Amino acid sequence: MATTGSSLSGSVSAGNTVIDIEKVTKVYQTGDVTVHALRGVDLKIDRGEFVAVMGASGSGKSTLMNILGGLDYPTAGEYRLDGEPISRLDSDGLARIRNRTLGFVFQSFNLLSRTSALENVELPLLYGDIPARERHHRAAEALSQVGLANRMDHHPNQMSGGQQQRVAIARALVTRPKVILADEPTGNLDSETSVEVMTLFQELWRGGITIVLVTHEPDVAAFAGRVVNMKDGRVKSDRRQGARDAREALAVAIAQRQQEQSEEAEHADGAHKEAG
Repeated sequence: MATTGSSLSGSVSAGNTVIDIEKVTKVYQTGDVTVHALRGVDLKIDRGEFVAVMGASGSGKSTLMNILGGLDYPTAGEYRLDGEPISRLDSDGLARIRNRTLGFVFQSFNLLSRTSALENVELPLLYGDIPARERHHRAAEALSQVGLANRMDHHPNQMSGGQQQRVAIARALVTRPKVILADEPTGNLDSETSVEVMTLFQELWRGGITIVLVTHEPDVAAFAGRVVNMKDGRVKSDRRQGARDAREALAVAIAQRQQEQSEEAEHADGAHKEAG
């Protein structure tokens, strides 16, 4: 990916905590083997932060993301989401606060192949008894927000990887969440398209949405305003940084691609003339 020297800051409201994890552990039992995936993790994230969670395979970052998303319960410790202790909720209560507060974006997009972009984005609203007219309006609004107003009737196989990920982000936005959890959202994308997606995440961040993104790529983490590194089930480091401006990085990446294409065309033209 391209590198730029500029940085930006999001709108963080200090003391306005939306994610609060205290002494969280997670232990898995596989046959005779006990796996300590998380070992007493403490983490607070305020509204309006953009946090990248990094770590090697087995560091605990995926387990942490599952607990943050209410997809798994901690073995011990406390997790408060938007002030509510969700580790004590039953599955119905957990589903309610998850649908009200969280939006999810995954590496593999998880789109339904036989339905349009609009129908894919509407899907989370089907579980909320929202009337069809309102579902259509909100899904169209979310797709417009990610720059796909002219692709609403397209199916996933008619879209590029970057466009599919934008549909997935629109699906996360349609419930109007306070927090977006993104698990390796650029993992299946090329470098330039990855920067395009990070540009969109930064736009959402500027708009006040809290973003927690799991990645193993330092170039991607550089676009966040805070980086949490995991190792052996613990938080190894937690630092704030000046985030790289993805719009500027994208402009550099596009210019580099155009230069490379121009050089390739000149080389091909020269080879053709020599052959002639």
